[in-house]
Amino acid sequence: MTFSHLLQPNLVLDGNVLAISPDLLAKHNIKGLILDVDDTLVPLRQAETNPDLARWMQQMKAVSSVWLVSNNINAHRINRIASLLEVPYLTSAGKPSGRKLRLAMAAMNLPVDQVAMVGDRLFTDVLAGNRMGLFTILVEPMPGLNQIARTSPVRAFEVMISQYLGVTF
Repeated sequence: MTFSHLLQPNLVLDGNVLAISPDLLAKHNIKGLILDVDDTLVPLRQAETNPDLARWMQQMKAVSSVWLVSNNINAHRINRIASLLEVPYLTSAGKPSGRKLRLAMAAMNLPVDQVAMVGDRLFTDVLAGNRMGLFTILVEPMPGLNQIARTSPVRAFEVMISQYLGVTF
């Protein structure tokens, strides 16, 4: 598999994580979600979740097993977010390493082809998920509470490099 294939998400959503629906999961036979935290669920320095995210998480947990897997080393912050959403979590993942993804998949006890890695970054979330054989979903970064949309200069750079390597969006 070429490096550009490892950066190619299976699905690119035009919107943040809230655009994922139970119907979308059913369409792709997804029964487990591994979710990035920073900028995927909440902005990087935020430790609070918004009511829309909490409602969305309840919908997801009704149809799938959900784990949070974050590169963030601040276990207290990630624990707070996971507790508010009532989901298990792992920190210090070191994505694109698959070590913590394997732990989450083992806990879900699902076949790899029924688990999706969801994140906002190509070189961490998508690369890690593709390396593990997961269905990968790239989402836009989650806006802050008073924002409508958000852009990330790092993500823009990743997209530019990926397109140069042949990744399509």
